Amino acid sequence: MSRTQQLLGEAQNIAFDVQNIDQMFQQDYGNLSLTATDQQLIADARSRWENTVGGLQDAMRVQAGVVGNIESNRAEMAALVGESQGATGALQATQAGNQLLALQSQQLSDLIAVISANGRADALTEAERATAAEQSRIQRQRFLTPGTGYQPGNAQMFNGNN
Repeated sequence: MSRTQQLLGEAQNIAFDVQNIDQMFQQDYGNLSLTATDQQLIADARSRWENTVGGLQDAMRVQAGVVGNIESNRAEMAALVGESQGATGALQATQAGNQLLALQSQQLSDLIAVISANGRADALTEAERATAAEQSRIQRQRFLTPGTGYQPGNAQMFNGNN
């Protein structure tokens, strides 16, 4: 369980820290500025992409960690079931039962970690999509605004020859 918690603690960029999520989310996915330079829009888009890719990588790392626990959990479960079946007194049987419940709690924690990491990755992906759509709207508006975006002009072809 500590390895799974460590993986969650290593989450990249926008982490699972409730206190920082609002600030980081507003910074990266909040209202886009109509006056931002093209370079700033590109840098912001790259940062959002990095958050999304980082979230997907974090989810895969947590999944791999949980999958890595399966074999040790299986072996521990078999040993505990054997102890429970071989228990000679009520105290031994109760202790073995408690150990089985503890193992199940660990497995539930692993499952919650995977669901949380996947949910985070999905949320980052959707936030990136929504912000990219808004950024596209801003860039299209800039392009279509006379005097600031597209500037029509005379085109000459073939070195000015008609």
